Amino acid sequence: MTTRGTLRLATRGSDLALRQAAAVREALEDRRYDVEIVEVETTGDQIRDELIHRLGKTGAFVRSLDEQVLDGSVDAAVHSMKDVPTEQPDSLVVAAVPQRADPSDVLVTPDGATLSELPEGATVGTSSLRRKAELLAERPDLDVQPLRGNVDTRVEKLLAPSLQAEHEERSEEEKERKERLEDDEYVFPYDQDVEEWFDGLREIERQALGRDVDTEFDAIVLARAGLERSGLLYNVEATPLSTETFVPAPGQGALAVATADGEVAEEINEVLDHPRSRAETTVERVILEELGGGCVAPLGIHAVLQGRSVRTRVRVLSQDGTEEVSATRDIPVDHHVDGAKSFAADLADQGAKDMIEAAKKELDDGGEADDDAASAVETDDEGIAEDGGATEE
Repeated sequence: MTTRGTLRLATRGSDLALRQAAAVREALEDRRYDVEIVEVETTGDQIRDELIHRLGKTGAFVRSLDEQVLDGSVDAAVHSMKDVPTEQPDSLVVAAVPQRADPSDVLVTPDGATLSELPEGATVGTSSLRRKAELLAERPDLDVQPLRGNVDTRVEKLLAPSLQAEHEERSEEEKERKERLEDDEYVFPYDQDVEEWFDGLREIERQALGRDVDTEFDAIVLARAGLERSGLLYNVEATPLSTETFVPAPGQGALAVATADGEVAEEINEVLDHPRSRAETTVERVILEELGGGCVAPLGIHAVLQGRSVRTRVRVLSQDGTEEVSATRDIPVDHHVDGAKSFAADLADQGAKDMIEAAKKELDDGGEADDDAASAVETDDEGIAEDGGATEE
């Protein structure tokens, strides 16, 4: 069978980023394209001792890939949409937004506990200002601590303490059993020895056993899409968080295929673009751009196409979750860009702009920016896939 040509796709080298690029490659190969995936190390990958939100201010996980596109080294770059800056070079376009995955967040715990079931003062891990503010708005007693790493790393950090404690207890009990072989009153409390127990663990649990952990987390918050794309969603205890309360980051769950404007962009658009997903993410990103949220404020925007309108929920919070501006609006799909701009203007009048400006001032004074707003990825969220989501992602 003849092919329509060869396309070179740039991607980060994290596991999640490679999985995302592979999904794009498969869709293109179904339409008779030969596809080569090119791994690119980004600025965000090179600086591993900074929280992801610090890197996010300059699109640290996006820019290096896009430079490869603009200089002609590759034909396209695959990003988590929530990482893509709202301001892009004129010669670069988002040629395709493939069908979006579930954009919601999930609470992951070792035992399946829900948010309301976490003990008072529980430690919850996330490096997203949005997630932190939304958590504190629901549970002001929580101790929300930074958590960075790819999806596997974050899950391992959560599981490590309890698994390591159980391993130590089992090992001690097995040692006790060997020392008391002649004691008829001794009853071994487990139905498996340590080796059998270890063999029955999932791979992510085995990796967690060997991980050093500084902070013991009772729970972590991740993008559902990142867990699913990493193959971990059904290997952890994940409780969905309502998108009404935990309003996702703009573009969460979506991919963006960036190309230089031209014939290749048109071809990729024809093959990969999902009109519904593009309309939803366009509304989210227009509102983000109009409000100037960037990566400096706890800001969630979630749009869902319903018939002839795009139902859009926006939530802007203070960093401690005690103040917020929030609203929901049905935006006509035929005028969704203008409708998104009008919605953003009304939110600004209600105080959203002032809250974002206050967040910017706090950042200038030494505060922290967000890791999951556009201009920041993996995913996580889903986030930032390597030492950051990811994003994400």
